[in-house]
Amino acid sequence: MAEPLDRRVAAIAALDEPTRRRLYEHVVRQPQPVGRDEAAAAVDAPRSTAAFHLDRLVDEGLLDAVYQRRSGRSGPGAGRPAKLYTRSQRQVAVSLPERHYDLAGHLLAGAIEEAEQSAESPRVVLDQRAYERGHDLGHAARTRAQHTDPDHLILPVLEAYGFEPQTEGTDVTLGNCPFHTLARGHTALVCGMNLSLLTGLLHGIEHTQLDARLDPAPDRCCVRLASNQRP
Repeated sequence: MAEPLDRRVAAIAALDEPTRRRLYEHVVRQPQPVGRDEAAAAVDAPRSTAAFHLDRLVDEGLLDAVYQRRSGRSGPGAGRPAKLYTRSQRQVAVSLPERHYDLAGHLLAGAIEEAEQSAESPRVVLDQRAYERGHDLGHAARTRAQHTDPDHLILPVLEAYGFEPQTEGTDVTLGNCPFHTLARGHTALVCGMNLSLLTGLLHGIEHTQLDARLDPAPDRCCVRLASNQRP
């Protein structure tokens, strides 16, 4: 599941404080974990101030805290391990409107690799991979919620991936395309991928009353989730 936008915004906002940002920049440029004294000296700040900001960066997931004995000694008398800081593995990206080019990139790269090995059409493989990814997302959402109505499952997943869903009667329109720039340059390819992704999502959630259909219009996603219950 995509990380919620509010958590990503909070992490980026934490770097708005100048001392905190300089501490972050210093730590991530070092080849080894950095201690509080070293970090404080690097940004010319009191040790207590540096400790406060470093721990805030850990809380936001931008740094990791590790504990090491810097003397290299171990056993009784070696002293307590020092708290050190290093770059975390978390990746944070915020775009407005929200985009998820990382998802498109993984699908496209995987499709090319598989197509080279299987000699199948890259577009066919891409659509299949997109369907499978959507199905996995839908199935995971349904498993977490178990007996929740599919109508209550689909909107949060769409929100998490930046589609900006809006209900229109029994249909769901998608106000934003997470792959906007790619879709503008490669419309048929990316819209087909998107259609397969959302079809898989519906099937994974077991939402039997909506179908994903291509319905391009200006300023919104090319796919509409349309009711199949009309007389």
